[in-house]
Amino acid sequence: MNVTLAAAAANFGRDLEENYATIARLLADARTQGAALLALPEATLGGYLSSLGGVGDPRKPKSLPPALRLDGPELARVISMAGEMIIVLGICEAYGPENKLVRYNTAVALDGTGILGLHRKVHQPLGENMSYDPGTEFAAFESPIGRMGLLICQDKAFPEAARSLALDDAAVIVCISAWPGSRTGSTADLQEDRWTKRFTIFDQARALENQVVWVASNQSGTFGTLRYVGNAKIVSPGGEILATTGVDEGLAVASVDVAGSLATARRAMFYLGDRRPELYRVKSVAHA
Repeated sequence: MNVTLAAAAANFGRDLEENYATIARLLADARTQGAALLALPEATLGGYLSSLGGVGDPRKPKSLPPALRLDGPELARVISMAGEMIIVLGICEAYGPENKLVRYNTAVALDGTGILGLHRKVHQPLGENMSYDPGTEFAAFESPIGRMGLLICQDKAFPEAARSLALDDAAVIVCISAWPGSRTGSTADLQEDRWTKRFTIFDQARALENQVVWVASNQSGTFGTLRYVGNAKIVSPGGEILATTGVDEGLAVASVDVAGSLATARRAMFYLGDRRPELYRVKSVAHA
């Protein structure tokens, strides 16, 4: 059975009311196109880290996105908007008592019934560890469109992350991002930027090597000195890009037979089933 999947490239900053308005607009567009899932970017509610955009001190709370509780009114508002649609979005999660508050960069999957699953970002780019604690696991969960897994931005650069979800029987992996263009070798044409190309290479490789449906959302526009690369997309289990926004804001929408496309991809070449884990040597490498 086919399901329609939508991935957004859109700009989300500090203004929560503006964020809700953007969510409502994208949600209406996705509904019009019959989407069962809408993937929004990393840092949907409250924007990304000011310090990594060249603004603010990561140690000062005022420079951070608002820290939101999973059971707080902010996510409750999105749940009320979702209805039957699955929405995946990113937040700065507040965890623990106020006097020992821990912040996580978190992806949440929800629908009108509540939270379906979540993922706390494990792999942190330079500087993010000054603001967020890292997550500690990769786990798939059941959803109305099948078993799903979530990743955030830098997580996609590590094959073990997506592989862990695939081995936990995820059929659809949603990776939300606030992925910028290169700072040291930037180009006028953002689509030709080397970090844009890496973003897409990772999306296609992770889908193909795990033979899963891959949904990638991303921020677009700018935030401080960051130029986001957009390029939200839907990728098939064979690694083909089914829909993409390019560098522009908008929705990438594709109709996919999730179970059928996985079965087709795995009929001749079953990369998960052909693994030889008894031969793989895992060796810890010290940081430089």
